Amino acid sequence: MDATSSLEFAGVPDPFQRLWTPHRMAYVGGSEKPATSESTDCPFCRAPSVSDEEGLVVFRGEHSFVLMNLFPYNSGHLLICPYRHVSWYPDLTVEERDEISALTAQAMKVLTKVVNAQGINLGMNQGEVAGAGIAAHLHQHVVPRYGGDANFLPIIARTKAVPQLIEDARRLLVEYWESV
Repeated sequence: MDATSSLEFAGVPDPFQRLWTPHRMAYVGGSEKPATSESTDCPFCRAPSVSDEEGLVVFRGEHSFVLMNLFPYNSGHLLICPYRHVSWYPDLTVEERDEISALTAQAMKVLTKVVNAQGINLGMNQGEVAGAGIAAHLHQHVVPRYGGDANFLPIIARTKAVPQLIEDARRLLVEYWESV
């Protein structure tokens, strides 16, 4: 067996197409995830303190806000977060729970109309062991689904093809948020 370095094969044609997603290394490596519920480095606390464009904010409510997921499962993947840095659903105030629920319903209407979602997954992972990428700050996922969006790439290649830039999806959703 030849001990040739893999670097010697860079650029050599083969039958595979590759989708390079180096931006996801920040997510894979755990960058910017608050360590505890007392952390001051939370991206969900930081998002509303910057411009809507920079924070990827779609809508600001009184107790919670809607933003684009920086690491989307599909185009238009939204997150709904309380402004308050809280980890667990039972710790939300009644007003926070009510507003998150209302914003979830509005997000579903907007995604159905604007990006023609054929279905929607709602999810809230509570705790790191339950799959929460940022367990220290509660967030509701609103993921638009389309016929054929679950192809072989995520299963075989652990890769998801997302055809629309986050900024473009955000612009469309902001534009139609109030009209739906």
